Amino acid sequence: MTPDKTDTATPPLLRPRGSNHVGMRQFNERVVLQAIRLNGCLPKADLARLTGLTAQTIGLITTRLEDDGLVLKQSRVRGRIGQPSIPLALNPDGAFSMGIKIGRRNAEWMLVDFTGQVRERRRLDYAFPDISTLLPTVAKHMRTLHNSLGPFKHRLVGIGLAAPFQMGGWYRMLGLSEAQAEAWNQTDLQTQVQAMTEVPVSFTKDTSAACVAELVAGRGRDLKNFLYLFVDTFVGGGLVINSHLHGGVHGNAGAVASLPMGLARLAKTPEQLIGHASLWELEQRLSAQQLDPHAAYDERALSTPFESETRGWIQHAANALAHTVISGTAFLDIDAVVIDGSFSRTLLSELIAATQDALRHYNWEGLWSANVIAGEVGPDARALGGALLPLHANFAPDRDLFLKVGN
Repeated sequence: MTPDKTDTATPPLLRPRGSNHVGMRQFNERVVLQAIRLNGCLPKADLARLTGLTAQTIGLITTRLEDDGLVLKQSRVRGRIGQPSIPLALNPDGAFSMGIKIGRRNAEWMLVDFTGQVRERRRLDYAFPDISTLLPTVAKHMRTLHNSLGPFKHRLVGIGLAAPFQMGGWYRMLGLSEAQAEAWNQTDLQTQVQAMTEVPVSFTKDTSAACVAELVAGRGRDLKNFLYLFVDTFVGGGLVINSHLHGGVHGNAGAVASLPMGLARLAKTPEQLIGHASLWELEQRLSAQQLDPHAAYDERALSTPFESETRGWIQHAANALAHTVISGTAFLDIDAVVIDGSFSRTLLSELIAATQDALRHYNWEGLWSANVIAGEVGPDARALGGALLPLHANFAPDRDLFLKVGN
């Protein structure tokens, strides 16, 4: 099949290869795609050198990948000794995936091409989602983005759904009724969304999806081990060990929101990080001053008249985050903690600076200090991470090895 055909049958990138060596052949194809993704345009000779495959095997594989529309030939490179080489690059239109993030304050839809670039996006803001009205909206925007692909509709390989494990958790903090919380806790989001589409739908915790985006398209290009903290309406996190997302037994590794902020007493349960380093707290501060709480999520947070409350929140949150950093370092022996969030980059910089300052007041004896650095992906991280998951599942040579983006 050539790239310009619009056959609506099973996409060639998912079809069986029709050989007794199907598994090895498909694995080698994915290794070649990985090499191109890591290094950019590459001629066949360089692909053979990087992958350890023979020139004949590379020739067969690249022919199949061209026929399937996954790679494109580039202009000949002249001026070197020998025959001019023809580099191969990923075809942006070779495959697409969709990421859907459902959060407590907004939902996002993102369409991503084979190179990981965002093609289309949608966003819906709300105070807290009503499940009976949100699900039809999810279906509507899914159809809109899918239809936007036109002749390439059949190249949508999957949808990655990112949402909190417990959307109804901590409902009293949000001022919700028990019935509202229970409606979400009794809903299987993946099953509901899967019923809206014929392509596969995968599910992951929203902060794990954000961690995936940082691993693939952000700090993970240079860091092999890091604790990831994402400050949103409720703070959350993820964990990367040896360049792999570490999910844990229940897929809940990096669940820093539940981290206690002190020792339990007989008559008192210690507060959790969620009540100290979440934007929910900043919302409450702003609301108490009759200010728009949504300013916590945009550039207004550090401008008049919001600045005073925001700076008070920064100091409070930074101390709690510093406690989390040193606790994580003690357990994991990592050398970096990446902090990101769904707010302005200026606020992120100030929060990190305050966290670094707070760390000086903790006792590091017996530990190696960890660098606290800013994430690079920002508010898009959860939807983007969700969108990257189907691409990874279909094209990575190792299901446990996330694709990296080359320079």
